[in-house]
Amino acid sequence: MNIKLSFLIILISLINTNTFAQKEGKPILLFDKDLSNFDIWLSIPHSTVEDLPEDTYQSDKINSGTPIGLNNNLKNVFSMIEENSEPVLKITGEIFGGLTTKEAYENYHLSVMFKWGDKKWEPRLDKKRDSGILYHCYGPHGRFWNTWKTSLEYQVQENDLGDFIPLGGNSGNPKVGAPIVDIRGHFKKEKKFNPYSEVYSVGKGYIHASSEHDAPHGEWNRLEIYVLDNNAVHLVNGKIVMVVENAKKHDGSILNKGEIQIQSEAAECYYKKLTLTPIKKFPKFIKKQVRFK
Repeated sequence: MNIKLSFLIILISLINTNTFAQKEGKPILLFDKDLSNFDIWLSIPHSTVEDLPEDTYQSDKINSGTPIGLNNNLKNVFSMIEENSEPVLKITGEIFGGLTTKEAYENYHLSVMFKWGDKKWEPRLDKKRDSGILYHCYGPHGRFWNTWKTSLEYQVQENDLGDFIPLGGNSGNPKVGAPIVDIRGHFKKEKKFNPYSEVYSVGKGYIHASSEHDAPHGEWNRLEIYVLDNNAVHLVNGKIVMVVENAKKHDGSILNKGEIQIQSEAAECYYKKLTLTPIKKFPKFIKKQVRFK
């Protein structure tokens, strides 16, 4: 047997093993020391960012201008460190950007541990610490705000874990409370997920989670997303806080797969133990609590 044929047999064996593992529902570990499963996109540095190359475009308007671009990790915004003998993703937040999987995924359970650091940067020094997990990403890097992909967002913000935001014209329909009438007799849309409601949100706006379950600052939180077809369930520390139904792209077609992107958004934060486990159906505990349309 020649060397080329031997190599081909080994390669086919590895491919089949990986496919079998996914079919069996075994978790895929996405973090490694080199972040080899990801691309890095950095947007436009704020004018206050220091020690950049002389020709780097900077602006107070970080969504307008010339972004740093792909796989040019200036200021080491995304890096793997070790904490208590565990590999941990550190995001400085100093420059807006995204860490994006090279592969697209569908029908999975995403689980990751997350905590806040202490540093904050312009232009969000006086605002809540903010980040986010974007899923079902597609299209070019930086399509939204020159920074992130077109996607659905699992919001990661202080006191707002698990909120839902469709980015770039996408849409989804969480259940919300019925419209209320203000003191002037005007109808106001409810923008908070209500699992007991029969009213579905219409449009592309921000929908708040049904409840808050944040761990104290600096402590780890477990963030989870179950996605099946074009429905998704957000969990925070074991509690269901959002159900997104009937996700669609900006052109109205079904949105049921894509890359996964982790944001850098002016706040220091940390992620570890990012795993994807393929699923064919929602687990029993979700089926008991969630009624899909």
